[in-house]
Amino acid sequence: MPIAKDIGIDLGTASVLVYVKGKGVVLNEPSVVAMDRNTGKLLKVGTDAEAMLGRTPGNIVAIRPLREGVISDYDMTERMLREFIHKAVGFSFFKPRVMICVPSGITEVEERAVIDAGIQAGARKVFLIEEPVAAAIGAGIDIAKPDGHMVVDIGGGTADIAVISLSGVVESSSIKIAGDQLNEAVVKYMRRTHNLLIGERTAEEMKKKIGCVFPKDEEETMDVKGRCLLTGLPKVVTVSSTEMLDAFEEPVERIMETIHSVLERTPPELVADISTNGIMMTGGGSLVSGFDKLVTARTGITTVIAEDAIGCVALGTGKSLESLNAMQDGTMNLSRRKQMN
Repeated sequence: MPIAKDIGIDLGTASVLVYVKGKGVVLNEPSVVAMDRNTGKLLKVGTDAEAMLGRTPGNIVAIRPLREGVISDYDMTERMLREFIHKAVGFSFFKPRVMICVPSGITEVEERAVIDAGIQAGARKVFLIEEPVAAAIGAGIDIAKPDGHMVVDIGGGTADIAVISLSGVVESSSIKIAGDQLNEAVVKYMRRTHNLLIGERTAEEMKKKIGCVFPKDEEETMDVKGRCLLTGLPKVVTVSSTEMLDAFEEPVERIMETIHSVLERTPPELVADISTNGIMMTGGGSLVSGFDKLVTARTGITTVIAEDAIGCVALGTGKSLESLNAMQDGTMNLSRRKQMN
């Protein structure tokens, strides 16, 4: 008799990754939904919907149903999840058990919303796991040992910084400053410095191509197209990587302050472990050029970026599916929570 597959979902602000037990990561698509405003009909989900961002006629709207790591549009999140689960598992009479990843600073109300959305989208039971824990497992760290590890997970909507030991989070902090805020900083900088209005997708492209948070050995430049705020006409401006360094300064400073404060609150024994083991960076935001160098320079602790930084959380969520049967209370490492069905 066939049984439903257990699946792990990294429900991110920027993208959703789905891990199917026995197959690995089978889906990695942007968390964007396109719908017809007049009929309420879902038109596209994921990559196809992302191509529509900022380019839709009046009756079609492309939205991101998750903001800053939490659900901002419940109905759309549930419909998006349903599509992605269907894409990953195909049609099945049996509902899968689903493990969903959440930021470590999530409130009980936000958590309830994630669980409900998962159930509504077709899960038999929903389990939750904290992002830094999943990231650590995905990066290949053995979290069960009494040995301190620090994980800095910079996603699209949130940056989660946590110290993990004995399979639990000892100290953590979650701030709503990550990849999206870096994009916003670029948009503001271009408007302020060059009187140029650019879209979110252009800012994202600039971040990937020439973005850096630590001075580069060789300066890089890129031609950026946008609308001139003075004339209202299209205009092309050449931007350098040094300018990007200035643009990113404020959000990056906030992330660095949070890393410092987590280290300050960590018990001395674990700080000693971390200085030996180093800091592990995961998430798409950590791929901005020079992030590992910056953290190393500021903390004095060797910092490395995980091998598959983007897929780490999904991979860890998937690996923790192995211990689903041992999880009684419906959540993992969220011991303050009660039974959740």
